[in-house]
Amino acid sequence: MSRFKNQSAGEPSQRQLRVGELVRHALADVLARGEVSDPDLDGVIITIAEVRVSADLRHATALVAPLGHNDPAQVVTALNRNSRFLRGKIAPALRQMRNMPDLKFQLDTRFDDDTRIDTLLRSPDVARDLPGDVDAEPDGEPSGDAD
Repeated sequence: MSRFKNQSAGEPSQRQLRVGELVRHALADVLARGEVSDPDLDGVIITIAEVRVSADLRHATALVAPLGHNDPAQVVTALNRNSRFLRGKIAPALRQMRNMPDLKFQLDTRFDDDTRIDTLLRSPDVARDLPGDVDAEPDGEPSGDAD
């Protein structure tokens, strides 16, 4: 039986969530100050949506979304290239931790997925399968008297 009765299998622990938020805030501060001297990151505004930390707290994956940049993959590559530098920069903010997690960056595609799903739901193929107006009869004409 698990020590943590409220935690389901596969869900992050409270500590993982707390460490993820600490890493996210520290990364956001470093990136907002523009301390990374990489030409691919100059003038790019980067949103860090979430940081997922492994169960042993040794690995952290940051989901990032570069705003207003034509090639988001280039920004993610630049962040991964500078991950050791960023790890050193956020270390003072996480000094209470025994080990600093290794950083990895991934593109956050949740907003694109939401847009794609919304477009699919509004497509005519899906719309014909969904019930339209609640007051409409199966033949498509409204119920009740028109007069």
